[in-house]
Parts: sequence; structure tokens; C-alpha cells
Amino acid sequence: MKPVAGLLAAIVAGAAVAGCEPAPERAPAVYDVLLTGGLVYDGSLEVPTARDVAVKGDRVAFLGDAADDGISADLTIDVTGLIVSPGFVDPHTHTLEDVTFHRNRNQLENYLTQGVTTVVAGNDGSGPSNIGRALAAIEERGVGPNFALFTGHGTIRVDVLGREDRPPSADELELMQTRVREALDEGALGLSTGLYYAPASYAETDEIIALAEVAAEFDALYESHIRDESSYSVGLLAAVDEALEIGRQSGAAVHLAHIKALGTDVWGQSAAVIDRVEAAQAEGLRVTADQYPWSASGTRISNALIPNWVKAGSQEEMFARLRDPDNQARLRSEISENLRKRGGAEAILLVARAEGLESRTLAAEAEVLGMDVVDAAIAIVLGGDSRIASFNMQETDIAAFMRQPWVVTSSDGTNGHPRKFASFPRKYRTYVVENEVITLTEFIHRSSALTADILGLCDRGRLAVGAFADIVVFDPEAFRDRADFGNPTVLSEGVVHLFVNGEAVISDGEILPVLPGRSLRRDVCDPVQSEDSGGTT
Repeated sequence: MKPVAGLLAAIVAGAAVAGCEPAPERAPAVYDVLLTGGLVYDGSLEVPTARDVAVKGDRVAFLGDAADDGISADLTIDVTGLIVSPGFVDPHTHTLEDVTFHRNRNQLENYLTQGVTTVVAGNDGSGPSNIGRALAAIEERGVGPNFALFTGHGTIRVDVLGREDRPPSADELELMQTRVREALDEGALGLSTGLYYAPASYAETDEIIALAEVAAEFDALYESHIRDESSYSVGLLAAVDEALEIGRQSGAAVHLAHIKALGTDVWGQSAAVIDRVEAAQAEGLRVTADQYPWSASGTRISNALIPNWVKAGSQEEMFARLRDPDNQARLRSEISENLRKRGGAEAILLVARAEGLESRTLAAEAEVLGMDVVDAAIAIVLGGDSRIASFNMQETDIAAFMRQPWVVTSSDGTNGHPRKFASFPRKYRTYVVENEVITLTEFIHRSSALTADILGLCDRGRLAVGAFADIVVFDPEAFRDRADFGNPTVLSEGVVHLFVNGEAVISDGEILPVLPGRSLRRDVCDPVQSEDSGGTT
């Protein structure tokens, strides 16, 4: 594999003036922060080197040997024995609600302690249509890491069509395109879809192509929770084919959200998915994906088990269908089949429950309720629904996807699932250190520079002179996940120092009460050609 091209070269400062006469004595260059003695991974696939890193303002200002070049700083930190790398970029989170409605959560310390300096939200078709207003609100409230957004097909469709199960009229489609165009003009990273979820699932492929064409106008991303990751409707392979065809016909770069083979019916199909993506890349399509390092997905009982035909229209209409005696035979049959695909009621864990309700499997909950599991699932939805962790993936598929040079790290962080607190350190500890699925260089590259390139976040994701100083310093022996399904909100360990836009947010392992993150908008970066990116990103 070739290293990512286009990295800025390190600047050597303070060179002596050549000549016969002694050079006049010069004051050493003074920077804000100097990290000395660390092993530097710059975000590329180059071999790491022992180098010093200096920060001035919000940018990396020096990489090299500080002593040789007369470099000093207001604050010098000895990071000998530690790894210095670009801060990680999480391309798929569900943090918009955290930073919008919960002032005590906008530091997002659960991401900072994973080494994450930039989070992205608005995935799965849920992004706001008014991107400018959303980003301005985040800037006003303040945020710990940098923050960027997708605009969402689901949001825009509901704004224009409501929750109706029908195609848009020509005028409605034009209005949806206008909404996408406005969002991209305001800085959205691209258009996200959640074609598995109602009412977005009611959209035909042509509708999505028309909207993705707008993304292509801006050279922005088409990011998709594909229509089926299992065997619920069209099947995993057909859903991947649909996403690739949307890219082919629209001209937009395609990004497959949280790539996986979910459920017993599609276990082992990772190889066929990889073949399809690589064939599309060979055609010239720009195709990438992200992945969280867990065998359990996270969603709601309603999303996992209740058929989409039940969900058309309002919540009251959905509840009426769930209670309608004429629907019970079909409903029970389809819920039972969905349970089978998910591995049964024992493989579904109810999480993030109301205070006083413990996490337990759907099977155990049914026993407590004195119902069979199908009736229990319906009762839970009628009672307000529940988040679940669904144990439905094979390690062989997880590893197969993770090895691909076009698959980057994400969390898809949701309440009640430890991935919101522990995905990046878990990937490092489990798949780099313990199982050796990928190397540390690959892990850092696919958690920083490659992700930033895919998203169009210029001057992010790299340790290079002139790049923004988003930097993580972690202890390779101590960096690990602590959250699990019994205790999903335990902070990860091992990040010793963390800088966002040059400002320390973690110092000597302590989280500081600062909010240096910025609202980021999609930009047009210099193209980066790499074997690792599946083309030009």
C-alpha cells in the first residue's frame, strides 16, 4: 500500500546563517506547546519516527528535533514512551441531541477520552435540513471536540411528505433537492440516508439518485445506512448493489455506514460485499465505509422487530395497527421471523432503560411480564419502546471488513451501548494489540487522515506543519476500553494528553473544563490519491 500523498513536509526552523563571520546570535523560536520524546504517527502509512511536535496557536508549527533546531515553547511536555498521533475523527455518532439539548453533555468527554477530536452527526438520514442554524447553535453553546454534520434524507422527506408511504411528486422532489442544496451550501458534509428505517424506507432508488446528484454537484458525500444489512427486505448484497448504483448514476462518492453482515442469514457474506465494492472502485467509483468494532448492533425494539408497513403515518396509526386483531396473524409471524434473524430473544438485550429497570434480555423481560416474546416485544413498543443491543455479528465478518484499506473507524455511539464510550480504544486493544487484525499504523491512519479525507475536512487528521493541532498522546500500554454492556458509560483510559485546535482538553490524564471544539463545514481539499481510499477522496 502507498502512503497517502499530499502530506506537508516538516519545516526545519532556526538554521544558522552561513558565512565566514559568526552569525549574529538569534533568539530561539518560541512556540506555545512542545511535545518532546514521543513516537510520532503522522496519520499516513509511513513508518513512525521519534520526533518533537510544536504547536503555535491552533496549528502544528514544527516537526523535528527541537534541540537541534533551537526550538522552545511556553510549555514543554516530555512524552517519552508515549504515542503522538492526529486526534481521531469519528464519522458516525449520534451526538447532536447531546450538544443541542443537554448543556452538561456538550463536552462529550466520552469521545475525548477515546482520543477523538472531531465528531460527525446527522447520520442515518437524521441530519437537520437547516445546517447553518444547527452549526451556529453548536458554536454558541460550545463543544469539546470539533463537530460536523450531514443533512438527512429522512428529515427532508418528512418535512416535505410527512410519513406517507408514497413517492414524491415532481414538485415535491424538486423541493427536496432544493433543501439538500441549501444544506450543502451551508457546509453539510453530504447527504445521509437511513433506508432501513421508516419512512425513509418508502423511498425508491430513483428518489435517492435525484438527491445524490445534488451532493455530486458539491463533490460532497452520499453516506448511507443501506436498505438492508441482513435479510429483512432486499437482502444485504442487493442493498449494497443499490448504494453502488446510486453512486454510479449520481456521480457522488458513496460511503457505507457501519458496514456489517447482520444476522444468521447473511453471516459470511462479507467476502461478497468486499468483492462488489472493489469492483465498483475498479470502475472508478469512489466508495468507502466505516465500522464499529463490536459484535452487537444498537437500535430500538421497534426498528429491529416491528415491520415497516406497521409504521406508516403517525404514532397513533402505528399503535392502532399493533392492536388491530385483523393484523395479529401477519404481525406475529413477521416479528417471529425478525427475532430469528436476530438470533432469538436471548440475543437481544434491553438497555438504557428508565431508572429502576435493569438491562435484561428480551427473553427475560417476557418472563417477567408473563408473556411470550412476541407479545412482550409489542407491549414494549406500545409502552414507549426500548433501546437494545442486538448480538448478531460474527467475528470473521468483522475482521474481514476491518482489514480493508477503505474501511475507517467509527462508533455509531448510542445510549446504552458501550460503543459510545469505548469504540476507538476497543479497536486498538482487541484488534491491534490482542488479535493483530490490523497494525497500529493502519489503525491510526483509518481513524484520522483517511477519515478526514473522505469527509472533506481539510487540514484535519494529520500531524503536519500547517495542519490544525488536533493531537492525541496516548500510552500504548494503558489505552483501553472500560465500558461494557453491564456498565456502558465507563470512560476509557490511556489518553494522557489531548489537544483540540491547539488547546489542551486532557492534561496528564485529567479532563479540563474547556470547550475548544469548532463547527466544521465541508471544504474542497486538494485531491488525495491513495490505494487506501478506494480512489480519489
